[in-house]
Amino acid sequence: MKYNQLGTTDLNVSRLCLGCMTFGEPDRGKHAWTLPEESSRPIIQRALEGGINFFDTANSYSDGSSEEIVGRALRDFARRDEVVVATKVYHQVGDLAEGLSRAQILRSVDDSLRRLGMEYIDLLQIHRWDYNTPLEETLQALDEVVKAGKVRYLGASSMHPEQFAQALTLQAENGLGRFVTMQDHYNLIYREEEEAMLPLCYREKVAVIPWSPLARGRLTRPWGETTARLVSDEFGQTLYNATDANDAQIAERLTGVAEETGATRAQVALAWLLSKPGIAAPIVGTSREEQLEELLQAVDLTLTQVQIAELETPYQRHPQVGFK
Repeated sequence: MKYNQLGTTDLNVSRLCLGCMTFGEPDRGKHAWTLPEESSRPIIQRALEGGINFFDTANSYSDGSSEEIVGRALRDFARRDEVVVATKVYHQVGDLAEGLSRAQILRSVDDSLRRLGMEYIDLLQIHRWDYNTPLEETLQALDEVVKAGKVRYLGASSMHPEQFAQALTLQAENGLGRFVTMQDHYNLIYREEEEAMLPLCYREKVAVIPWSPLARGRLTRPWGETTARLVSDEFGQTLYNATDANDAQIAERLTGVAEETGATRAQVALAWLLSKPGIAAPIVGTSREEQLEELLQAVDLTLTQVQIAELETPYQRHPQVGFK
């Protein structure tokens, strides 16, 4: 495993972050395909053995059970100072309403700490933009949980670049805790972030930790091949179905580069992301240990400029998606 500094923080993180949406009790929340605790723990343990020290979950994943499973596993398999734990706030969980008001943030942080069984969160991220709460209220509440020692650093997730710029400006002008990461939707078949968000992050020295780096599994298998999760993934369909023709062209190039390098499609797609400046750690999800083993090898794959151009050339502009 390789490591790098997470933006301007003192956190040294693995080049891959393990996304923990896969881990959660299937009878809790909205995703029946998640892994219960007994199936989740071996994957988390193997991730640690493989050098991953960065774990990303959310308060809303499987109605909080993802945080519970991840927290117990990390307490059993690692020391607290050996891992970087990220979670999120925004979506409704139990009787906690959706949003980023001061009351919701303070309650959510305490609930997450209880479920994780930890004294602090390394990276608290706002999961989405809240159009119903004044931005100043949200930023002040986030600053408050940092000053209270409950959160070390703050991050943001999918939003319009002008919204992120506004938030960074307000934080700087008011001396508030600053967003140090952006978790955005970015992969080989969705590159709209290159237009404005990524340049903004580079200028502001904000680390980028992309979600869906493998396009929710579409970049891991022959194009058009389906799985039970793919068929039931309504959100994924809103992200990619409208651009299937162009995405298929890119997938064909991906297959060619994979054959040329002797790597898998997933490894090439991750290596492409890791070649981009400012990308700290793509967030990868997996439901099987053999999948994890495959992904771990991606950090050692280096693509040539010719191969990168081969992958990028077919791309056509896509509608902006993933903000809700």
